[in-house]
Amino acid sequence: MNKKGLLVAIFFGTILLTSTVAISLPNLMNPIDPDSETTVTGTPADNFPDAQRAQFCGSGNAKSTTYVTEYTIPTVCTNPLAIVTDYDGNVWFAQTNTGNLAKFDPLTETFTEYENPIWPPNGRSMMWGIDYSPDGTLWYTDETFDSVWRFSPSNEQYQRLPYPSEGDSLPQKLKVDGSQIIVNDFTGNKITFLDPTQSDEDLSYLSLPSPVDDSVTGDFAIDSNDDIWYTNWLFQQGGILVKFDQEGYRGSFADTGEEFLPLFDYIDITQLPEDLLTPNGAVATDDGKIWLADTSSSHFFSFDPESEIFTKYVTSDPTFPTYGNSSGIIKTPISRPYWVETNDLGQLIFNEQTANRIAVMDPKSQSLVEYFVPSMNPSWGDCGDMDNCGLAQIFDFTVDGNKIWFTEWVENNIGVVDTSIELPLDIELESNTISLEAGQSRDLTFVISPQTSQDLSDVSLILSDTHEFLNVNTDPQTPRTFQLDFDAPRPITAQITASNDAIIGTYKVLLGAQTDEVSISKFVTIIIES
Repeated sequence: MNKKGLLVAIFFGTILLTSTVAISLPNLMNPIDPDSETTVTGTPADNFPDAQRAQFCGSGNAKSTTYVTEYTIPTVCTNPLAIVTDYDGNVWFAQTNTGNLAKFDPLTETFTEYENPIWPPNGRSMMWGIDYSPDGTLWYTDETFDSVWRFSPSNEQYQRLPYPSEGDSLPQKLKVDGSQIIVNDFTGNKITFLDPTQSDEDLSYLSLPSPVDDSVTGDFAIDSNDDIWYTNWLFQQGGILVKFDQEGYRGSFADTGEEFLPLFDYIDITQLPEDLLTPNGAVATDDGKIWLADTSSSHFFSFDPESEIFTKYVTSDPTFPTYGNSSGIIKTPISRPYWVETNDLGQLIFNEQTANRIAVMDPKSQSLVEYFVPSMNPSWGDCGDMDNCGLAQIFDFTVDGNKIWFTEWVENNIGVVDTSIELPLDIELESNTISLEAGQSRDLTFVISPQTSQDLSDVSLILSDTHEFLNVNTDPQTPRTFQLDFDAPRPITAQITASNDAIIGTYKVLLGAQTDEVSISKFVTIIIES
């Protein structure tokens, strides 16, 4: 197996675990058994044997909640992944099991699927990145065939552009940025810049190599100064955060006319925290901070370039139906934040892969709302004979105003979260910040207030911490699940404890409550003084 195959097998084999339950991903790890029985249907489902079709082609009909609406793609087993909206609000997504692009019109709720005549028969490829350019062209990546694709909706024409694959490459996320297209090469260990106006005969790329040998290159963010931030990391060994001064580089190139400038003269490197192991998603917010999603945990991090300080945040725990635990071997389920973006309000949006949720975090109010996606595929959890269990594998999303569109890779659905719909409850903290000394405990009260005229049954508490030396709990007499009456706000007293080996610094804990459709919580800043 080559380096690309090995790294992809190890990496995806890990992120597709539900705790210790291993699930393999075909075409990225193990080839499909050619001796398996396959009933020919004349549909994309024929790329999978009968025994795997429920796992990869969908396990049920599209579902909805108060906040989430799902839509089933007319063609079966397309495995939708990268998704984006155009300027008219249409939703475009790539089908990894057909090689086609598809469009969904939210006004008419209709799909249009565009056949790709140059796609190899029975070809499959993970298409992680897609963007819509001002001229109406769609650009997207293709990892199997090391390509960047261009699709023109006006004439419905596809064009494949070869990607610079010296050795092992995996073109992943893609962004149209002014007059250039930026792609991170996950296993090729570089950031690549492409001028989309070039002729096919004169196609050239600028590639920014990694400062760390044999590492992978994660997602990238562009800040308000046009600096590009991205991560290089070694699997389960940590890595670095890189800032590339692209304006400085291009300015020097224009001034000197030198064709080969030393790229590394225009980068700054910061060591990632030891507990940030799989930084996939990256985004910059208007306050200058860089945010990274850690797919090996339930954590996401902010980085302040001024102070050079990382701050660790946490999601709520995955709910029981997402992992099932019928065998009893899952001890610590994690949510695995994957990609992260921002909306017009400066809020963070990220997908929690193994919690089956789309999350909205507001850095200003330090609040977190997590929307549960109702479709669940039991083949992707320790579900046993349980109904309504598993994961839809929400691998990508796009933000369009107050709507968050997403794809369900193994359920053949797309869906949308409407963040304008009023939440069922509100969380009010007694204090946003508390100070502790090592070995000390303090109580903090927060109030759960209903925002509806109906009683809410089966409301459960959210009490999450970010470090082993911090613990947040309640009195044993306080029920973790309860009914919230519409006219009776409920105060909860949480006890926050710093162990004797607590390290001086500033940390976060998460307090809140959830229903079966949505989680609402707020972060408390914990300052450990000595």
